[in-house]
Amino acid sequence: MSFEAWEWALLVTGAFFVGVSKTGIAGLGMLFVVMFAQVLPAKAATGLVLPLLCFGDWIAVASYRQHTQWKFLWRLFPWTAAGVVIGYFALGRIGNREAQVMIGVIVLALLGLHLARRKKHVGEGEHGAWFAPTIGVLAGFTTLVANAAGPLMAIYLLAMRLPKMEFVGTGAVFFMLLNLFKVPFMVNLGLINRESFTLNLWLAPAVFLGAWLGRKILVKIDQRWFENLALGLSAVAGVKLLF
Repeated sequence: MSFEAWEWALLVTGAFFVGVSKTGIAGLGMLFVVMFAQVLPAKAATGLVLPLLCFGDWIAVASYRQHTQWKFLWRLFPWTAAGVVIGYFALGRIGNREAQVMIGVIVLALLGLHLARRKKHVGEGEHGAWFAPTIGVLAGFTTLVANAAGPLMAIYLLAMRLPKMEFVGTGAVFFMLLNLFKVPFMVNLGLINRESFTLNLWLAPAVFLGAWLGRKILVKIDQRWFENLALGLSAVAGVKLLF
């Protein structure tokens, strides 16, 4: 792959934000997705981003695994796996624009639901039995189609009222397992190949630098500000997908 200087700048910056999002500000996920999509076709960008996400996942898990709240993950895993399989079959049948609009509507609808429940002070045990399965299937589907499960997972973890360290630790383990599960599907679709992985290796140092900075940022962020930032970035992501 050959790129112009501005394209390299976008790729390196996007890889840097991958690292920051994994260990610091989780809601940055859609920002780097948009950056990569400016340089590569949407589907190719999805394949390029996945190994970078795995690099960031390994660092995040090594940093925060002791904060993981497994009970919230077991509720999601079977449903998320089902969503990935659905996304695999759907990816070849729907266009990029249709997928973007669908994901944007889902993110904004769930965000609105979460804000309404937070206003009513709904606790983590008061969500209906449908909540985790719905988030799980949608997260699996959206992560395969557009690497866009971050806002959905942010809404789920905030709905469970997790403090920021448990939020990041639980999300880190979830996304590491989810992204590793996705790899064979993306290889089969031809979206991860030798050429794209070579580019991943060139961009890896930017991911590691971003992950280092993200750890520094997280410990200084106030809990309420952290929650509002995650929700705000999720809302921006949803609107961006629609328009």
